[in-house]
Amino acid sequence: MAIRTSEATWRGTLKEGSGLMKLGSGLYEGPFTFASRFEEGKGTNPEELIGAAHAGCFSMFLSALLTENGTPPTRVHTTATVHLEAGPTIRKIELKCEAEVPGVEEARFQELAARSKAECPISKALAAVDEVTLTARLLR
Repeated sequence: MAIRTSEATWRGTLKEGSGLMKLGSGLYEGPFTFASRFEEGKGTNPEELIGAAHAGCFSMFLSALLTENGTPPTRVHTTATVHLEAGPTIRKIELKCEAEVPGVEEARFQELAARSKAECPISKALAAVDEVTLTARLLR
């Protein structure tokens, strides 16, 4: 299986400093600051990148499960809202999924979505998060 590497550099103090995060693929390189992480400043933050990774992993895993079920999806769209709270600690992640899946029954779709939430690799890596919720909507 693949091994992936990303990197980050931080310069200066926590509040006045700034950093740069870079994906190993080179497809993304961007700044982050105290303000972009804990306030509403310009730039990205680790939690936003965790959310993107979780949404992507969940969508791919659900697609695989649906395909294995004999009901391949037309589209799976997921958002992940990551809640950073005092500590700082990630206490909650909300997954919201909408999927177009011809031929699947609602109950089976919900079962496979719940399984994807529990078993996708990023969900497993984030097992220390207190609460991960899932709202999965099947579009017809």
